Amino acid sequence: MRLQVVIGVRPQFIKAAPFLRELEAREVEYELVHTGQHYDYEMSQVFFDEIGLPKPHAILDTGSGLQGEQTAKILTALESRMIENKPDCVVVFGDTNSTLAGALAASKLGIRIAHIEAGVRSYNRRMPEEINRV
Repeated sequence: MRLQVVIGVRPQFIKAAPFLRELEAREVEYELVHTGQHYDYEMSQVFFDEIGLPKPHAILDTGSGLQGEQTAKILTALESRMIENKPDCVVVFGDTNSTLAGALAASKLGIRIAHIEAGVRSYNRRMPEEINRV
C-alpha cells in the first residue's frame, strides 16, 4: 500500500511526527507532501528541524491568500500529485484548508482517505476550521 501523507500547518507537523515514525518502522511506502499553508521558518521549518520530521517529498508552496483561493491552490496542486503518484490512500490531519483540499482531491479521484483528528466542533461558523469540519 502506498500512502500520500498531506501536511501543511504546525499542528499537522506535530501530529504527523509519530505517525511517520510508525510508518517507517513498519516499512510502509509513503509520500510526504507539505502544502505550504504555513511556510515561514517559525511556522514550518523549525518543526522539521526540532522534532525530526523527514524532509517532504514535495513542498507545494501554495502560500497564503483568501480562504477560497488558498484552498483552491492546495486542491489543484494535490490533485496533480495524486494523479501522478497514484496513492492507494491519502492521509490528512485536522481541520485546515490543507485537510479539506487533500480530502476533496482524494474523494474526487476515488482514492481512500484516512482522516486523523478533526478538532472539536465549535458550531461557530465564523471560524474557518469549523466550516472545514462541516
